[in-house]
Amino acid sequence: MSIKADLKQLLKPYYLFNILLSLSYVVLKRAPGLCNYLFHVEECEFDGRETEILFFLVIVVMIRTRKSGSVSMINYLSSSFVYTKVANLILWFNADFLMGTVYGIIFVLGALLFPEPAYSGPDNVLYFRGLQGLDEELARTKDSYWLVTFYAAWNPACVNFAPIFAKLSTEYNLENLKFGKVDVGRYPEAAQKHRVNDSSLSKQLPTTILFKGGEEVVRRPAIDSKGTVAKFFFSSDNVRGAFNLNNLYEECKGAVKAKKKHVKRD
Repeated sequence: MSIKADLKQLLKPYYLFNILLSLSYVVLKRAPGLCNYLFHVEECEFDGRETEILFFLVIVVMIRTRKSGSVSMINYLSSSFVYTKVANLILWFNADFLMGTVYGIIFVLGALLFPEPAYSGPDNVLYFRGLQGLDEELARTKDSYWLVTFYAAWNPACVNFAPIFAKLSTEYNLENLKFGKVDVGRYPEAAQKHRVNDSSLSKQLPTTILFKGGEEVVRRPAIDSKGTVAKFFFSSDNVRGAFNLNNLYEECKGAVKAKKKHVKRD
């Protein structure tokens, strides 16, 4: 996503609201006049406890966003909003119980009124309605490759990956190389069968699996024999490399041409 597209995305209510909530305490605590009135202090400075909380927040955000593979400004913000808002909640409660309660109410209402915007651009993705729909399609198209992403709508990493997966689907889609998605939040049985942990602390969301003949060929993030989940950053280049999409596309394209020649001869 370009900088221009990122800036346009920031104008959406979800991002504006969350940025305001994330900066609320720091801005108001350092604003002359407002800080004196709200916090009943003479100087607008952070005390020792506030400095510790903010310093800890910076460390947590840096670590978590690196683990989530955030590669753009929008991804970085989406991954950090939860931590910044929780830190603000602690700071507000530490300053005043009433203000902390008000912030908490705004926090909850904001989550209900301004959900994170889902990707709405072009794609060639088939959304499966549960395990049965996935199994039936894999069985029906055994001569095709299927690249299927198991995701949850509430997971920031899944939301960040959505436009990347959509763009890959428009670039590589063929009649024998198809792209699909399953919402494991709505269809947990699909996650259970394909060994995808769908809990809120899961390190497997999103999970993308390449199927051939209804069988799993490659998955990311990979899982070793001990059940350990390997780190994987879901960037466009990483997905291309992990699933060898360029060579797979040429292979499938060649198979389509050969099939058409065979049909013409008959």
